Amino acid sequence: MPVPPADAPRVRAVTDFAEISRRIQDAGLMRRRYGYYWAKLVGMVVVYAALVAAFVAIGDSWWQLVTALVAAVVMTQAAFLGHDAAHRQIFRSGRWNEWTSLVVANLFVGLSYGWWQHKHTRHHGNPNKDGADPDIDLPILAFTPEQAAARRNPATRWFAAHQGWFFFPLLLLEGLDLHYQGLKRVLGREPIARRGVEILFLGARLGGYVALVLLTLAPLKAVVFMAVHLGLFGLYMGGSFAPNHKGMPIVPKDMKIDFMRRQVLMSRNVTGGRFVDVALGGLNYQVEHHLFPSMPRVALRHAQPIVEAFCAEKDVTYTQTSLLASYGIVVRYLNRVGLGERDTFTCPLVQTYR
Repeated sequence: MPVPPADAPRVRAVTDFAEISRRIQDAGLMRRRYGYYWAKLVGMVVVYAALVAAFVAIGDSWWQLVTALVAAVVMTQAAFLGHDAAHRQIFRSGRWNEWTSLVVANLFVGLSYGWWQHKHTRHHGNPNKDGADPDIDLPILAFTPEQAAARRNPATRWFAAHQGWFFFPLLLLEGLDLHYQGLKRVLGREPIARRGVEILFLGARLGGYVALVLLTLAPLKAVVFMAVHLGLFGLYMGGSFAPNHKGMPIVPKDMKIDFMRRQVLMSRNVTGGRFVDVALGGLNYQVEHHLFPSMPRVALRHAQPIVEAFCAEKDVTYTQTSLLASYGIVVRYLNRVGLGERDTFTCPLVQTYR
């Protein structure tokens, strides 16, 4: 019997991704959806204008807390649109996508496009890889037993052991942190493209927001409004991204794994139909999004059964669950890791691909 060449697994892996890519292309799922996205972009501008008009019309009233809730939802949906443009899902032109994302992120959401793009690109290249994915390298939460063990202070060790229960309350601060991290990068010394444009856009967006709130509401109402708005925005944003990878295998930085399996094995889909599709901005199809990041959002639901069937053919684990179940997984995983327990999925994965 002939002995397969040493690089046979690598060749087979490349062939696997080429095959699923061909199936996706043949299904027409990579073509641009200009009508869909132009409707989204125009609708975003109209909704923002209506929201500002409603805010001014309601005036100095505690009913503005309802406006804060609506504004948090609208801003998160705009962030999803900026995410799509950053992944070049909207236009064929990279320049058009980049400027669309820059305008949406900076002017409509108040986040730095340059900061987010740098961070998110690193995440897509190495999801859940220890030391390479910035989304699992946070100062507050421990995502690996080694990170938990590094907490020497009794208070921080206690927090790590219970961190899962604090995860969602902490997301109330995520909106504030996203604004802070973006401003820190734009105003700092680290390189960033179009720094002047970003400073101009962020200054106009954040300054205009604070001025509008302070000129319309009494000081106490203004502070409460901004706290509720940013808190719910952070909760919605964090709650949309949390199910995607947290609680999935975390692998060592030096582990070699092909692109298709790296993206599929570290990602989780969320089921729930059209409502969840809209609520999570297409992020519920995380496996398909990581395999084909430039695929238009509206096509992801059609790609899902194709990718799932292909993974079954190749005996590649394909993970999906409900939204509530995914949140439970995240909480339990963080608590287990905080206690020093090792991820039971990681060890077999490391043995298989090293």
